[in-house]
Amino acid sequence: MLIMSDIRLIMIGAVIIFAGFVVGSFANSGYSQYALQQQNFDDCYDYSTGVAVHVKCSDKNYDYMLYLMLTLVLLGIGGFVMYKGIRGKWDHDVKDNEMLGPGNS
Repeated sequence: MLIMSDIRLIMIGAVIIFAGFVVGSFANSGYSQYALQQQNFDDCYDYSTGVAVHVKCSDKNYDYMLYLMLTLVLLGIGGFVMYKGIRGKWDHDVKDNEMLGPGNS
């Protein structure tokens, strides 16, 4: 198994968490209109082409749930990777002949 430096794991975890927030924000902005339409009117229309096109609300909710799952998976993986980086063995695996500082040449 590839063992990376602890600080690299923390940085990779932060990038994955950031990607999760970006995916979540794009998904929410794109599908919030369909949630409002379904809640208020029971019919959903897509206005992205400039013409009102009737779409199934259930399909749009399913797509939104997939984006939500992707967001939660990214946040979970990023949190796990960051946790592994924080819980890393910072000083525990340093051999005596590799130590630097006063008294260790």
